[in-house]
Amino acid sequence: MTDPTGSDTRGRTGPPPGCPAHAGAIPLSGLEYQQTPSELYRNMRRDHGAVAPILLDGGIPAWLVLGYAEVSYVTGHDELFARDSRRWNQWENIPQDWPLLPYVGYQPSVLFTEGPEHQRRAGVITQALEGVDQFELAQWSRAIAHGLIDAFAGSGRAELMSAYAHALPMRAAVQMCGMPLGNEDTEELVSDLRITLDAGEGDDPVAAYIRVGERIHRLVKEKRSAPGPDVTSRMLLHPAGLTDEEIVQDLISVIAAAQQPTANWICNTLRLLLTDDRFALNVSGGRLSVGQALNEVLWLDTPTQNFIGRWAVRDTQLGGRQIRAGDCLVLGLAAANTDPQIWPEGHIGAENSAHLSFSNGEHRCPYPAPLLADVIARTAVETLLERLPDVVLAVEPEELTWRPSIWMRGLTSLPARFTPAVR
Repeated sequence: MTDPTGSDTRGRTGPPPGCPAHAGAIPLSGLEYQQTPSELYRNMRRDHGAVAPILLDGGIPAWLVLGYAEVSYVTGHDELFARDSRRWNQWENIPQDWPLLPYVGYQPSVLFTEGPEHQRRAGVITQALEGVDQFELAQWSRAIAHGLIDAFAGSGRAELMSAYAHALPMRAAVQMCGMPLGNEDTEELVSDLRITLDAGEGDDPVAAYIRVGERIHRLVKEKRSAPGPDVTSRMLLHPAGLTDEEIVQDLISVIAAAQQPTANWICNTLRLLLTDDRFALNVSGGRLSVGQALNEVLWLDTPTQNFIGRWAVRDTQLGGRQIRAGDCLVLGLAAANTDPQIWPEGHIGAENSAHLSFSNGEHRCPYPAPLLADVIARTAVETLLERLPDVVLAVEPEELTWRPSIWMRGLTSLPARFTPAVR
């Protein structure tokens, strides 16, 4: 692929020609700060202010919005910063194998809609999720948790990220959508969804995504013929009259949003409870501390660190920067949550819930999705602590490592040990 001058853009390490605003930009890939991104955000804020020039993979220029007020402004003004990525002024510089293409390439899902169309699509999702009984969801989540714990409780050791935190929200999400747990078809879907969101060595995320789409298509067809008390059926029966393809796309978005962020929320909370002396005395059955830990994680180790993106509708200014029409803005949710402008004393007040972890504005995580995620995460943490009251880390806290991602905040593993359960 070539730029307007005819030069090859593959392997580019700097910004495309004609981009003086990004002369001092910071690469947002291959970062030495991936284990401690807060250090990166502090340095960027010091050197560039609330809006910093960055380079995405391949030297593609964008802006990282670091300030709490600035992120709130961007997400609250869709008329200036919209979601349709076809506005991007860098498409001629994007190679076909660009690693971030799955996240920014336009898709006919609710994620990229705007205005009345977004209100229509998001309204269907909201009403479908409002039909989820939170007490029933807690029961499902508890049953799933017990089943997962049963598989490792007798051994006295477990890797809690893969065996528990990652597995639980996916199963809860597909059950909400009307797929029965335990059958081979559902388990294959769970496996493929994991691959699309967190591919390991030897995995083929493209092939897995195709299989996910095919299975969700079959689910929609099944529910159109025989609707039930589930999210998929409520979307199909909604008077807005979404097409099957629209429902498939939006269901995939809903399930994906429920999976990786909630898994990281569970695991990051367990890490906090098992490593922080403030919680250690209350870990065994300490329900109040679980709620505090869940909220603190959303401030300090939010599962979604950065979200790409918004695209400027016209030339404008933000945080003292000149933003051109079509520029890409990355929402720095983690940086905004720790903005010294809102925490001037340097102390994060984790007891309040004004964080931006679920974003803000019309394109934020649709209500009541954050409440449902809280039910799943809280149930997962509480059930584990009730079943394994003496659980401790199997390694030293400093040996825990974070996944090498500037987008998601989650551990590579959480090894734990406990007294083996007697059957």
